[in-house]
Amino acid sequence: MFPKSKVLIVAGSDSSGGAGIQADIKTVTSLGSYAMTAITAVTSQNTTGIKSIIPINPKNISSQIIFSSKDIKPDGVKIGMLHSKKVAKVVLNSLNEVKTKKIILDPVMVAKGGTKLINNQAINFIKNEFIQSVFLITPNIPEAEILTKKKIFSIQDMHEAGQELIKLGAKNVLIKGGHLKSKIIYDILVNKNFTKIFKNKKYYTKNTHGTGCSLSSAITTYLSCGKPLIKSCALGIKYVNQAIGSKLNYGKGSGPINHLNSIVLKKNFG
Repeated sequence: MFPKSKVLIVAGSDSSGGAGIQADIKTVTSLGSYAMTAITAVTSQNTTGIKSIIPINPKNISSQIIFSSKDIKPDGVKIGMLHSKKVAKVVLNSLNEVKTKKIILDPVMVAKGGTKLINNQAINFIKNEFIQSVFLITPNIPEAEILTKKKIFSIQDMHEAGQELIKLGAKNVLIKGGHLKSKIIYDILVNKNFTKIFKNKKYYTKNTHGTGCSLSSAITTYLSCGKPLIKSCALGIKYVNQAIGSKLNYGKGSGPINHLNSIVLKKNFG
């Protein structure tokens, strides 16, 4: 199989492999594209929580982005964990040199277990400067609440939060509705011209570690292959839902999803 596109991932490392840059690489690869990386932090974690976070020097992050991209130009960029304003600023400046238009930001702020992954200065920088420079942002409900300073209890609240982020300068916003108490999951895509609601069955499982990382990487992969925004979001959501629905059960806590769900092996390795 020949890769369909090249995707640069800027994110933190998850030692358990379920989220972060490991989930991103698995997603991009499973969907048939080539993954490149710039690691922003190294975490020690498993399905029960995070033990430690070691930040990478911003100069090294910039070097990873620029040096890799000058040799292999990415067709799309997915951005995950940006734990400080200094890191967020250097990533934004570095991507201006790369000049790739299809940049997707997953504003990772709080881990599944509740550990805060970003400081307030970084949040303000992302809100006031970063989101204006990317093609799409993909916050979940808690992240959208932090960015808009408004509580979200309903689909209408999600839509209003999306509109608020558009007013702040975001081009496209996909708010993920997995935190709503409902039998159906509603994900809402908003921009200045339209609103698109994606409806899917909710799987009742604790094993959803890395769903946000995987979704943003899947959408980036489809966009980098030339698919339009709505189709890319729909296919990305489908990929993640099927990965959740395959009922992988690893670890004692919030386990990972099955990134290999999209792959069918045609060779006999026996």
